[in-house]
Amino acid sequence: MADILVLYYSVGGSVRRMAELVAEGIERVPGAAARLRTVPRVSANIANVNAAIPESGPPYCELGDLEECAGLALGSPTRFGNMAAPLKHFLDGTGLLWQRGTLAGKPACVFTSTASLHGGQETTLLSMMLPLLHHGMLVIGLPYTQAELNATRAGGTPYGASHFAGLADDQPVSDDERTLCIAQGRRLAGISLKLCRA
Repeated sequence: MADILVLYYSVGGSVRRMAELVAEGIERVPGAAARLRTVPRVSANIANVNAAIPESGPPYCELGDLEECAGLALGSPTRFGNMAAPLKHFLDGTGLLWQRGTLAGKPACVFTSTASLHGGQETTLLSMMLPLLHHGMLVIGLPYTQAELNATRAGGTPYGASHFAGLADDQPVSDDERTLCIAQGRRLAGISLKLCRA
């Protein structure tokens, strides 16, 4: 069984919902299992301000989760066209894994949610890829063979799944966005399994 890590940060719940859909796609591939993990909030002085164990939802990610995974799906809300600080803070602490080359050759994908339709979905996805590339990961997107990429009137990019959540984070994930999240999970799991067998 190949464990695929779905690591995300969510405030209003949209990215969490997307993570669950990506995990659903992973679980649809025989031989693959999704491992949902999150990261704690950080304060203005960059210290963790949450308890060591979350009150609800998935546990916080540990470096061991990255070491053990066969692939990684990374999700974050958009903050000024970039990933949210708590996720960046966590990734900044993965230097030891980088030194060891632990993630090199593993496949990865990214997903995001924004308050406005043109609120930086693509720049966020692209910037989220940078630390993954530095780790030597194989970054995958969503191909246009997914018909929803051409049909969506909300989120959805070739760089990764995305969602238009609205200013109040009250827009549900659309049918096209849902399909693309699941497709991204399936694609990541399928590639991870092929690489594990190679």
